[in-house]
Amino acid sequence: MLFRNNIRYARRAAALALSVFAFLTSAFAQSAVKPGIEVLRDHGFDVLKGKKIGLLTNPSGVDRNLKSTIDILHEAPGVELVRLFGPEHGVRGDAHAGDHTADFKDPVTGLQVYSLYGKYRQPTHEMLEGLDAVVYDIQDVGVRSYTFISSLGLMMRSCAEMGIEVIVLDRPNPLGGLKVEGSYVTQGFYSFVGQYKIPYVYGLTPGEVALLINGEGLNRGQKGDLAPLRCKLSVVPMEGWTRDMLYADTGLPWVQPSPQIPYAESAICYPSAGLAGECGYINIGVGYTIPFGAFGAEWIDAHALKTRLESYALPGVVFREIHYKPFFGSAAGKQLHGVQYHYSDYEAASLTLLQFYVMQALKELYPERDPLSSGSFAMFDKVCGTDYVRNAFKKRYKVADILDYWTKDVDDFKRVSSKYYLY
Repeated sequence: MLFRNNIRYARRAAALALSVFAFLTSAFAQSAVKPGIEVLRDHGFDVLKGKKIGLLTNPSGVDRNLKSTIDILHEAPGVELVRLFGPEHGVRGDAHAGDHTADFKDPVTGLQVYSLYGKYRQPTHEMLEGLDAVVYDIQDVGVRSYTFISSLGLMMRSCAEMGIEVIVLDRPNPLGGLKVEGSYVTQGFYSFVGQYKIPYVYGLTPGEVALLINGEGLNRGQKGDLAPLRCKLSVVPMEGWTRDMLYADTGLPWVQPSPQIPYAESAICYPSAGLAGECGYINIGVGYTIPFGAFGAEWIDAHALKTRLESYALPGVVFREIHYKPFFGSAAGKQLHGVQYHYSDYEAASLTLLQFYVMQALKELYPERDPLSSGSFAMFDKVCGTDYVRNAFKKRYKVADILDYWTKDVDDFKRVSSKYYLY
């Protein structure tokens, strides 16, 4: 009898599991966003037919079944994919952050791969010779200092010089399309991590960024000192994406676009901690399991830091004490103490100011530590797009001293960028 009941229960459990699976599959089919590569495929690759194509991509350029855009275009009937271009981390994702990559032959397709993160950041005319169009397909994180949109702009510039079309296969912004934070890049601080006059968090998809660059004449080269050039530009838009969506709402798998963004949540944390990480005096979770998701150091009293941060009553964010040992990096093997943070109300929270509040709290608790007054801060200033933020903040380490400057360009950018919304 017991054996018979077990069989009955097993059958019921199996039926329930199948029912749940069918429901989830149906819900997924109804809610899933189609990225540009899938929309392109649905339309029979029509905009690529009869053209010699180059492709700028990395491992994040995939369809929902994780098939690479490289392989999709290489196998597509009537599409002549003849060349690949690799951004930071490489076309196959085999290079660490900041590591230069070399030209090579792709072992899977046999195609020539040109590195755009080695000797050259902007493709040469020789690299582009014979192409009719260059396709761009990379999952971005929606933050100005992430180098992929710089590679996109420099590709657009070279293509403009040679009369070559650029086709962007659009993808979601994992921060959504409503968050805009940070001031514009100022003259003297344009770089590969701040190539355009846009806020730090800009609230656009890659396709919309390309349209903005072209439309507003922002493509002035890596240092922002050249005359703008506009290319022939097409965008294959997504289907089903809306501006209020975070990545978890899309139904798409997340493929890390770079080694320290392993989860979609990491993309949200990146603008919340990356600037503080440039100061070098605290660990921000890089080297551990939560990159950009924590603030820690050997000398921090975790409870005191959590208590001080909670006293600020910051909207939309909660903290917990954390103690951890990074596996690699300058803090490898050291016992660190600090806080991990979570966004309880994403709309209400300020992503970029969180790290400055952490630095403010640490200064109040440890006044002898002065991380912004000695050493080299070239990268910190480049990422901020100005030295004003550092110079103003280090006087008292009060967020109030930089708040007006950090927010001054937001409304203007929303007005300008809204002209290029596709969704």
